[in-house]
Amino acid sequence: MLSRLYNRISTGLWIGMLAILWLAIISGLHFWLNFDHDTRKLVRMGYMPVVTNLAAPLLDRACEANRPVRYEALKFSSFAEMGEALRNGQIQAAFIIAPLSIVLHQQGAGVKIVYIGNRHESTLVCRKDLQAKTFRDLARKSIAVPMRYSGHNIATRLLAEQFGLQGPDLNVVEMNPPDMPSALATGALDAYFVGEPFAAKTVRANESNVLCYVEQVWPGFICNLMIVRDELIQNDRETVRDLVHTAARSGIWAKRNTKSASEIASKYWNQPIELVEYAMDTPPGRIVFDQFIPKKEEIQNLADLMVKFKLLESNDITGLVDDSFARSVNLEGITDLRSIFSEQRK
Repeated sequence: MLSRLYNRISTGLWIGMLAILWLAIISGLHFWLNFDHDTRKLVRMGYMPVVTNLAAPLLDRACEANRPVRYEALKFSSFAEMGEALRNGQIQAAFIIAPLSIVLHQQGAGVKIVYIGNRHESTLVCRKDLQAKTFRDLARKSIAVPMRYSGHNIATRLLAEQFGLQGPDLNVVEMNPPDMPSALATGALDAYFVGEPFAAKTVRANESNVLCYVEQVWPGFICNLMIVRDELIQNDRETVRDLVHTAARSGIWAKRNTKSASEIASKYWNQPIELVEYAMDTPPGRIVFDQFIPKKEEIQNLADLMVKFKLLESNDITGLVDDSFARSVNLEGITDLRSIFSEQRK
């Protein structure tokens, strides 16, 4: 009898021990699969999936485990959402549409412009059946831009001035870039002005025609730029320096390795590689990768235009531009993707 009781206790003990072990294994797997175990310094970068922000996925992809800082690219569907994330400290850097940086600065968000994204990558397209030849043909047609505070909105108004469209003849609407191609394809939209590859998507589908490239309207056009929080600069200038230098060097690598850069971007953006590669090189040599230094006079001109078109009341940009990091970039020794990181932080 005692033997049977002992065996029952032993069996129960074993079952209990196995249950505890099983729970420990399940808990361990849950922790491992659902929590980030990377102990490196983390800088979160917000971005929209357009060519001007190509540096974001390239930095994320190139961050190997032996580097002291991890740059994590977080994709957003709207610039307004990204701006709020930066303001609230959820991200420390943002590849954001240029005029919005001025708005955030004037609202006291505490940010600095430290880098200019790849230039000349925005396109105005219109429905193919419109057979539009000039901007004048878009009178009273719906034209989408990414947001009120966008260079595309300003460029559209510059075109309207040039072609004499005003009042009800100019119909500009705001729409998030990922929604523009489908809106045009279904007939809900007549035209849109946006960063690539969203314009190329309907062009390649034979649903739209290119009416103009942004550089034809505004040479040196800045679509997106990088802003960082003041506190990151104050507390960790070395990391900001590394971030800006690597972003700038990534553009040079992408220019020399368009196909490889397109492959990486297509995975982060969930877009076909053929579309990204087409947007990167149509027309050939269109994208400008080496004009990344922020210049106060360019940002001032942008602010002046925002006041002119009644997007802002003030053109004050005092303290917004910090070119010190971009001016010290060394563009030598760029070979493979890993080489985009500066020597001091490899």
